[in-house]
Amino acid sequence: MPIYEYRCKRCDQPFETWVATSGQAVACPACASPEVMRKLSVFGLKTADRGAPATLSAGGGCCGGGCACH
Repeated sequence: MPIYEYRCKRCDQPFETWVATSGQAVACPACASPEVMRKLSVFGLKTADRGAPATLSAGGGCCGGGCACH
């Protein structure tokens, strides 16, 4: 089960939650509103190549570099 990041559209509270299935309903834990927006999560992966560590990261949008604009 992946953990997703959300932001409540009503109270603007950010939160994370476990999501078992893609159709699972999610509500804000602060105000119980079902009006939430899933945020784009960024992850990092560290690998080693011939003894020299290399860090790879992936993200979306311009801020994460996923669009190759930088």
